Amino acid sequence: MAALRSLSRVADHALTFPPPTRPLCDQLQPTTFDAFPTFGQTAGLAAKPSMALTRSFQTSTIQAVPKVAAASAQGAGPSKPAARRSISSSAPASNAGPDGPVPLMSVANRGSNQLSLETPKNGVEYVLSSMDKMANWARQSSFWPMTFGLACCAVEMMHVATARYDQDRLGVVFRASPRQSDCMIVAGTLTNKMAPALRKVYDQMPEPRWVISMGSCANGGGYYHYSYSVVRGCDRIVPVDLYVPGCPPTAEALLYGFLQLHRKIRRNRKTTLWYRK
Repeated sequence: MAALRSLSRVADHALTFPPPTRPLCDQLQPTTFDAFPTFGQTAGLAAKPSMALTRSFQTSTIQAVPKVAAASAQGAGPSKPAARRSISSSAPASNAGPDGPVPLMSVANRGSNQLSLETPKNGVEYVLSSMDKMANWARQSSFWPMTFGLACCAVEMMHVATARYDQDRLGVVFRASPRQSDCMIVAGTLTNKMAPALRKVYDQMPEPRWVISMGSCANGGGYYHYSYSVVRGCDRIVPVDLYVPGCPPTAEALLYGFLQLHRKIRRNRKTTLWYRK
């Protein structure tokens, strides 16, 4: 009997398997629920320290780390406003104002020539800058582009002149002569055979003149980029002031390009630059 009893114990010990281990997702589930309380636990959230999830790349586990409040870390004394570093600018923390970080535009305008042109230094520059503003207003109010349609983008260029978009309300009127226009819209695929004609027409335009590259083919070759007979961008032939992307771009896109070019015209301070030389 003793031998049979010992044999049964050995058999029971051999058939006993270790308890199955819990998967990683089940192990992390309580931590996740502790970090993000449910709807019923949100009532006492103000009394508990806020929790945040941090991932350890060495152990590939998620741990709940409490955030300690700044007031408790500094003690009972009066708290001093710490200088915050702006995420959107490269300004150091010491230059941060009392209201927060330094705006990005103010950092970009430091030492800017364009900003100095907008603020006259004396009476002469005030008069000259006023003359520049009046000339820029007249140029943007009578914006006469020349039609240079080369492909299907020219159809959308014609669409801007229709009653649906009415480019005339912006002072934009198409002209067929380069000597009466101050802008050229290159709409379509520019080939090597057409490139000399484009440059010749551009040279006949009076100053100041601007160029709008309309469509992917005019911007960089587009669908025919690897063709042997296509210029990979009209900016290799004439200087381009504005690029309108699309294949083809919509009439709204070209109309928005007109407005952006008007902004560029308003920033012109040619007379003030001549005086400062």
